[in-house]
Amino acid sequence: MHIGVVIVAAGSGKRMGGQVKKQFIELAGKPVLLHTVEIFASMDNWSEIVVVTSEEDIQHVKRLLKDFPQVQVTPGGAERQDSVYCGLTKLIASDFVLIHDGARPFVTQGALLDLVSAMKKTDAAVLAVPVKDTIKQVDDKGIVVATPPRKSLWAVQTPQAFRLPAILHAHEQARADGYTGTDDSSLLERLGQDVTVIAGDYTNIKLTTPEDLAMGETIMRRGNNKGEDQ
Repeated sequence: MHIGVVIVAAGSGKRMGGQVKKQFIELAGKPVLLHTVEIFASMDNWSEIVVVTSEEDIQHVKRLLKDFPQVQVTPGGAERQDSVYCGLTKLIASDFVLIHDGARPFVTQGALLDLVSAMKKTDAAVLAVPVKDTIKQVDDKGIVVATPPRKSLWAVQTPQAFRLPAILHAHEQARADGYTGTDDSSLLERLGQDVTVIAGDYTNIKLTTPEDLAMGETIMRRGNNKGEDQ
């Protein structure tokens, strides 16, 4: 089994504010994207790793990842879904793929191995955590129309893992239909394929807003302290 990795880091980071895109903001002295790539590069489970970024950031990312010659850097598209597709088409030696957000630098090796194990059995698996809050479905007038049972609700994370031909076909079908999904697994779901949820960690957050960055710094400090205690 050959497993590729696509790391998407082509976002503009508008919700983070400031002049620096979220994937390049420094966390514990290193850009967020570098933290993310290091997690995958430290494991020998992957046949190839592709980082997708915006055309204007190609040279910057290549310099940032100069110590990782095994990582290919390629330009993405207008939207995240387009960028994922660009990354998928660059995989030439993989049967399966993990698709991950470049701004999620806290995924653990244990979670990655659990995801790979599930993917081998089911062909499509995603990391997720149970929703803690009560969720309300609201209409366009702001009126609550339903309260889904909380036990059935999970907040989906990345990586998401798939058999490569299946997710490529799902992306191509979505492009042909003009369909944009909220995540990659939704593209397979609309074609009738089952997707398995694997319990992830609440610390596997995506750094999107300044509040997320503050939480990320706390997660990083706790991790360092845990290492010091051992």
